[in-house]
Amino acid sequence: MDRKARVAALPLWRGPVDPQPLGGGITNTNFLVEDGGRRFVVRVGDDIPHHGVMRFNELAASRAAFAAGVSPAVVHAEPGILVLAHIDGRTLTPEDVRRDLARVLELVRRAHREIQRHLRGPALVFWVFHVLRDYAHTLREGGFRLAHRLPDWLATAERLEAAVGPVELVYGHNDLLAANLIDDGSRLWLIDWDYGGFNSPLFDLGGLASNNELDEAQRSWLLEAYFDRPVTDELRRRAQAMLVASLLREAMWSMVSELHATLAFDFAAYTAENLARFERALATFDEMDL
Repeated sequence: MDRKARVAALPLWRGPVDPQPLGGGITNTNFLVEDGGRRFVVRVGDDIPHHGVMRFNELAASRAAFAAGVSPAVVHAEPGILVLAHIDGRTLTPEDVRRDLARVLELVRRAHREIQRHLRGPALVFWVFHVLRDYAHTLREGGFRLAHRLPDWLATAERLEAAVGPVELVYGHNDLLAANLIDDGSRLWLIDWDYGGFNSPLFDLGGLASNNELDEAQRSWLLEAYFDRPVTDELRRRAQAMLVASLLREAMWSMVSELHATLAFDFAAYTAENLARFERALATFDEMDL
């Protein structure tokens, strides 16, 4: 049974449905379903061990995020299927995030503060430096075309990890792309918890900054507003180290996807784009030590 037919055959529908494909999914296939005057988003996807995507974790995070008031309701779940209430709104762009940064940050802070209070069962940790080391093993074993550069990237990762230092833990989203934020006209929603896990808040702040091309002033404001204190040189350096690590992780995520993904997407171009962004951000980090 193909994925569309599988979605149409789910037992929760009141009558016949015609699932319509939704764009944007790279780790799953998404459908929009109308049934009984309501609309639903159906996410279809199995575990992706080489990316650390485990669907039991996504389900637990999605339920806790709804209870915390930051994400839509989980309507139905079974192995490989997650059905969510549809949010009638507009997906943000990086420009929207930059323009409405205060409101985005408040949603992120709420997620960090509240989701862990509702989380049930085992929970994953998303530590970017472990992810980088694990990706390096996968790339080396797979004979990736840039495997000769792995020692340099891992040495840089060790330097960045030391610069980040001890961290506090919050429950992070860990994939703060603009496309994972929806504005329904009255409030913002945060969706897609594939990579949800306990982490330093600096990772989400770094991802928010890098994915949405915040300038230096906006990055400083982000840190000051989140931590509610003036930004010291030490905090700025730690935050930049995590931002650099987030970009290396995005580049290596794309490299692993070059080896394993089956979707029609130009991962090689995405790898090159994120390596260039990583190298620019690393140069900024290095200048902080001069």
